Amino acid sequence: MINLDDVEKVREIDSMNSLSATENYDLQFEEAINIAQNFEIDKPNRIFQEIVVLGTGGGSSVAAGLLRSYLFDELNIPVIINQGYNIPACVDKDSLVLAISHSGNTEETLSAYEQAVKAGAHIVAVTAGGKLKEMCQKDNVPCLIIPYDIGHPRRDIGYIFVPMVVILSKLGLIEDKTEDLKSLVDLFGDLKNRYGADIPTKQNEAKQIAAELHGHIPLVYGSLDYYDSVAWRIKNQFGENSKLMAFYNVIPNLHHDEAVGWDMPAELISKFYLILLRDDELDSPKIKKRKDITAEMLSSRMGKVRQVYAEGPNRLCRMFSLVYLGDFITLYAPIYRGVDPTPVNIINLFKQKMAEA
Repeated sequence: MINLDDVEKVREIDSMNSLSATENYDLQFEEAINIAQNFEIDKPNRIFQEIVVLGTGGGSSVAAGLLRSYLFDELNIPVIINQGYNIPACVDKDSLVLAISHSGNTEETLSAYEQAVKAGAHIVAVTAGGKLKEMCQKDNVPCLIIPYDIGHPRRDIGYIFVPMVVILSKLGLIEDKTEDLKSLVDLFGDLKNRYGADIPTKQNEAKQIAAELHGHIPLVYGSLDYYDSVAWRIKNQFGENSKLMAFYNVIPNLHHDEAVGWDMPAELISKFYLILLRDDELDSPKIKKRKDITAEMLSSRMGKVRQVYAEGPNRLCRMFSLVYLGDFITLYAPIYRGVDPTPVNIINLFKQKMAEA
């Protein structure tokens, strides 16, 4: 195993500087705020019935999930996350469609975009270029351009999430969130001094968890109303960064079905490492009690139960404090095994085979 306190070796294994890009989330989010605030968009003369986000993967679709959770009790219309080739029948002239693709070439998003145009929806796109930018220019669709070369193609959560928040504010669907976003930038600045590669394992919770979960299957439990998408994000990052199959579920839902699976054979359930997402401020008393009971019951069954706690002055910060911790954990986990977190060979192979079909 690699000594995670050997910073030179850690950064050597990380061939495309994913850790550095993550350490610089404060700079990315700050730049994203400036880009989004300078984006000019007119308020349409219509009342939207739903927001439909076209996007796939751990960036676009998860960012939409985080948006939905963050605005859970403020948005008075539903947010539909559309990850496939086709759009639902409800999309029409009264729909706000956000087409999100960093590369601008995501085939599912491009297919859904074309259908949204035909349906007469009000569309706003966020992309770095590619075919989506070209299609928007042709269709006269507002398109917010984000940086393409950010040092790592999958460390783009700020360039995706922040524009969606600002766009909704500019359209009058939510209040201005500038102060929340700025406080998040400050929080990232603080947390990178606790989770960054230069911080020793004894003081670094991300490194501790990455080493502890070695040899186990990661399982992430979030909760409603705000930590379902955070758990989803961390689960996805285990797959993409750590090259590990991982799973997630949501409290209280999982207590009505998945919990029965806790009675699986001991030799199987002992292979799981549970990361339980907690928030002493946002979790309701009933959710707190459910999490307490979950941790108590599983501590003697699973290989390890690790409870991690949100922090920060507001809901946005508290949610992203755990997103940030998860991103670091999922980068250190493969490095601990001597594996580069950057390559996505399986995804590239799949795209190659799709192109051959």
